[in-house]
Amino acid sequence: MINGPLRFVYFLNKFQVLLNTASKQKNPALWLYKNDARTSLFMLEALCKLYSKLHNKKKFTKLKEQFKLLEDTIGAIDYYDNIAKDIGTSNKIPAEITSYLLAQTREKIQSLNEILVEKEWLSNGGKRIKKIQKKLNEVDWLHEEEEIKAINDFYGEAIYDINEFIQTNACHFDNIEADVHELRRRLRWLSIYPQALLGSVQLCKKKTTPKHLAKYLTKEITGSAFNKLPDANDSICFLLLEQNYFYSLSWMIAELGKIKDKGLHAVAVKEALTQTAQLAEADTIKKTYSLLGTKQPKLEQLLKDAEAICKVYFVEQNLENLVVGIRSASNTQNL
Repeated sequence: MINGPLRFVYFLNKFQVLLNTASKQKNPALWLYKNDARTSLFMLEALCKLYSKLHNKKKFTKLKEQFKLLEDTIGAIDYYDNIAKDIGTSNKIPAEITSYLLAQTREKIQSLNEILVEKEWLSNGGKRIKKIQKKLNEVDWLHEEEEIKAINDFYGEAIYDINEFIQTNACHFDNIEADVHELRRRLRWLSIYPQALLGSVQLCKKKTTPKHLAKYLTKEITGSAFNKLPDANDSICFLLLEQNYFYSLSWMIAELGKIKDKGLHAVAVKEALTQTAQLAEADTIKKTYSLLGTKQPKLEQLLKDAEAICKVYFVEQNLENLVVGIRSASNTQNL
């Protein structure tokens, strides 16, 4: 059984439905942003990232670049739009700051509209999607059991790379974007792959749960819809992840996300001030925190907060215990 192309077809079809409706709108990019096109793109990008490591590297790397360009641009829209909304209700924020952020939002929307036209995503008959499907038909796909073994190895390499990233600076962070956000991105892919693989990754629970995991098993995390993986359906071979260690991964992603969002508020306001006011660097930073108020943590404190939870999480070796093994009709490994 070969599952690879079916996964791409599933998410390509979902994205094509969105494109069909978007093409009828006055502002296709804005419509795609408001209707969660980013999720389908995340799934397609995840599949490309994974398969570029498994086989046919050149083909999947090129496909990944196409999806990533769209996803990154929607992400930029989301960044400026949400920060503008978050701070726009504050009486302390000058109109020119909000205006700058809204202008950046419009600029990113325009960029996405240009990409959609230039790359023929909105063409009649789904021309771009058909080209992608043609490329997928040329791929040398792996059979199910061989593929799951390769995915198991892929997870091991991804976890090793994350640990290397952390150990390089011994969990010391200097920058919200380059350190905190980048670590969160790497961790987040580990939780996106199971969704994109449509049932070929399942959760299992060991008989005993280590005490240190209790702090991660909050109602918010254990009840999250995103932590409910797709059913295995007719899969005869799949990768098993330990449920509570998967929840701990989800907790880390969520907490780093909260820290990242608070930090990027300050980064965005500082950017707006730099572009709209004639202030020295030190005065710009001082003004940024003055405008955001006393509830806005300093970047230095946010970086320390991120360091603190990361030091605990990685000392506990939670990622090393995430992958349980492979289960198939003919064999069970590492269980």
